[in-house]
Amino acid sequence: MPERSVLRKAIWALGLTQIIGYGTLYYSFSILAPAMAGEFGLTEGWVFGALSASLFAGSVFAPTAGRWADRFGAGRIMTVGSVAAAVALALCAVAPDRVSFVLALLAMELASSFVLYSAAFVAIVQIGVPRPQRSITHLTLIAGFASTLFWPLTSALHAHLTWREVYLLFAALNLGLCLPIHAWLMRLSRRDATAASQERGPAPDEAGTGLDARRSQAAFLLMLAGFATEGFVLSAILIHMVPLTAALGLGTAGLFVSTLFGPAQVASRLINMLFGGRLQQTHLAVIAASLITAGLCALLLTTPWLPGAFLFVLLFGLGSGLTSIVGGTLPLELFGREGYGARLGWASAARQFTSAFAPFALAFMMARASVANSLWVLVVVAASGVIAFLAIVLLRRRGRVAFAIGGNPEEAA
Repeated sequence: MPERSVLRKAIWALGLTQIIGYGTLYYSFSILAPAMAGEFGLTEGWVFGALSASLFAGSVFAPTAGRWADRFGAGRIMTVGSVAAAVALALCAVAPDRVSFVLALLAMELASSFVLYSAAFVAIVQIGVPRPQRSITHLTLIAGFASTLFWPLTSALHAHLTWREVYLLFAALNLGLCLPIHAWLMRLSRRDATAASQERGPAPDEAGTGLDARRSQAAFLLMLAGFATEGFVLSAILIHMVPLTAALGLGTAGLFVSTLFGPAQVASRLINMLFGGRLQQTHLAVIAASLITAGLCALLLTTPWLPGAFLFVLLFGLGSGLTSIVGGTLPLELFGREGYGARLGWASAARQFTSAFAPFALAFMMARASVANSLWVLVVVAASGVIAFLAIVLLRRRGRVAFAIGGNPEEAA
């Protein structure tokens, strides 16, 4: 296993590539989309629809990228992915027409499957980190600043450069910074150490979850519904964050307010890491969904009051940060280790499917209704996620009572 100092450097280096990856391939798009739409003679809704289709294609391809990471090593596919991301950004920058532009967007999202979180998490395990789960938490803390850095950076660059020139610069970042780091990780990786070094997930409720077969199926479907609603709301808001706050009357202050999202997201992960060890993940899921809903309500009820916008970004960022944790820990707590990977795959699919179409859906709503009415629709969707996770809490509580009384939840049902 590499020395501890080398491992620390690897986590920080991966954090840098995640910031660049998410910033160039995801967060920058909402800043540049109006210029893209104007140049190609398209509506912004059409441009976001193209992004949604590309995100969906990327989510479908993600399982294949994961299998390749296991087979060939995450460092190797991330190295290839850096080149692919740079080429895709460059192709988008020089796209002469609508068709080539959409194909380049598709290539960008396919490349993201090789360089973002899923591949990075596998890389952490394969380089032999002794406590990979804690290192993964550290990585998410670092990468949480991607939006904070790239929303204002993209806006500042776009003030002096065309969107095509910005994308060419971002292609150079992927080649000049991410490629050497991923190549170094490829040499550092030890694929044969994966099984020995991989740390088992947090222990589930070994005394029994209190869920019989019927309640377990219901809890599983409710969990998928909760993750799907969260994915929809988060994706819709994050892609439109800066133009959305401006449309609500915050003007240029909207950009400054939006930069607080990253720190709030990171703060929630840090707080949970320090103080949330004994908190049940079902309760954490309810808290996360409630924070997202409360944030949207705060924005709608106080706009264009600037302190209200700050409260929105704080609550929304805290909820988003916790959601990223719950996505991996809730299936384990509810159903245990057996079949965890399959269930986690279904949870990711539910979240990614709705995330892919959310930006287009919100753009479509805002084009045909007021911004406020569109956001109230998102409040209803977010609140349904709170209800789904509360229902899981209730199912577990009733199941445990039935188990305590009857001694067998199957018979008690």
